[in-house]
Amino acid sequence: MAKRKTGSRVTKTARANSQRRRRYYRWLAGLGGTALGAIVVAVILSSVFGASDTTSSGASEDLAPNFSFTLYQGEDKLGAEKLDFAQLQGKPIVLNFWAGLCPPCRAEMPDLQRFYDESKDQVTLIGIDIGPFMGLGSHRDARNLLRELDITYPAGFTNDRGIVRKYEVLSMPTTVFIDSQGEIFERWTGALNRDTLASITDAMLHREGK
Repeated sequence: MAKRKTGSRVTKTARANSQRRRRYYRWLAGLGGTALGAIVVAVILSSVFGASDTTSSGASEDLAPNFSFTLYQGEDKLGAEKLDFAQLQGKPIVLNFWAGLCPPCRAEMPDLQRFYDESKDQVTLIGIDIGPFMGLGSHRDARNLLRELDITYPAGFTNDRGIVRKYEVLSMPTTVFIDSQGEIFERWTGALNRDTLASITDAMLHREGK
């Protein structure tokens, strides 16, 4: 008799656990596409590259890691189709990591374009497509998005998969502000608007006395 009672309790527990799992899956399914995409990207990054052991804010003294990249567009502005990031130093840089099938990236690109039109004499803005590393689109998807939104600032891609870990890209998009000495001033996770771009850039330029 005791065994039957025990078996009954186990069955009820299993049934309750199953119901909780179903409720959890229904909750996930109810999330918006962008939010769910962000969760998926975060899970992929933590499982593949590991969580970052540093936090980023304000005037960090970390040097921006070097990497090689190839431009989709902007060769006339940066001087060559294939470059090392270190070659851009000498002027503050706004480095934007994006992807062709990333909804928040699409949402912020018009603001990045406006910022570029207003600030290109003071800072270098460049977008680096890492969609193929994140499962968020191919190079073709990235090129199509640039054309669709009429984006003209320099944009390209890198074959260096380690860039995700080096720049602590924990979600998409991520933007890194780098001063003229090559030091990371601030990292911003998530979409930016024109006012926030200008505010962080002004603070970076102010620190340099510009």
